[in-house]
Amino acid sequence: MNTKHSKRGIGFFYAILVALTAVFIFPIVLVLINSFKSRLYVSTTPFSFPAGDMFVGLENYINGLTSSGFFLAFLRSAWVSVASVALIIVCTSMTAWFIVRVKGKLTRGLYYLFVFSMIVPFQMVMYTMTFMVTRLAFDNVLGIVLVYLGFGAGLSVFMFTGFVKAVPMEIEEAATIDGCSPLQTFFLVVFPMLKPTAITVAILNAMWVWNDYLLPYLILGSDHKTVPVAIQLAMQGAYGSTDYGGFMAMLVVSIIPIIIFYVCSQKYIIKGVIAGAVKG
Repeated sequence: MNTKHSKRGIGFFYAILVALTAVFIFPIVLVLINSFKSRLYVSTTPFSFPAGDMFVGLENYINGLTSSGFFLAFLRSAWVSVASVALIIVCTSMTAWFIVRVKGKLTRGLYYLFVFSMIVPFQMVMYTMTFMVTRLAFDNVLGIVLVYLGFGAGLSVFMFTGFVKAVPMEIEEAATIDGCSPLQTFFLVVFPMLKPTAITVAILNAMWVWNDYLLPYLILGSDHKTVPVAIQLAMQGAYGSTDYGGFMAMLVVSIIPIIIFYVCSQKYIIKGVIAGAVKG
């Protein structure tokens, strides 16, 4: 009897998971289908499969890729994403290590400051941040990397801190006895052990930076477009008309890199989240 109830419970659980998977995948499938339709049919028959006069092949992709500045925007987004994620991982992991190993009121206050930054809405600091970034001449592709470091530090330090607490101190002491400096101890001994959390932090921040629209638009404007900004501006026509077919095609192209990165690294994300949030 218990076995029968158990099987029913498992079946019900899997049914819920399948339903949730369908809910999350459906918008992506809808975008993919509409990326092969003529712009006239995207808004009139968005749920129908492209066939006959609706199907335009790769025309939407060609129009989108050849639109003004998309390739340059793609390269700019790639640079900003890679540089920001790399800087966030290196700086926040070192900060977390310092907070855990150098215990005191200063490091404790620093830790709570990072945690507090996680709950501050971006809209509260948006205008002040834009003013300061302009005054400091950070309104370029190099400066925005530092801005992303500031906004991404809170969650990253929180996750790294929890994992560093689980690293045995004896390993670092052995490295020090062998003649390693503090930097050598961190990069040669501690940092390789942080791989699961580092990959998790990289995934979360890569998805955020790559898909971010508001921050690049405020800092870089339309002169140095990233992919989200370029897609919106390039697809806008006269009198507010929008090429929805090209818009859908560019959305598909823009999500391919982040999906590839996530699929290659997904096995580490649960391990890293548990290690960073529970063990601390």
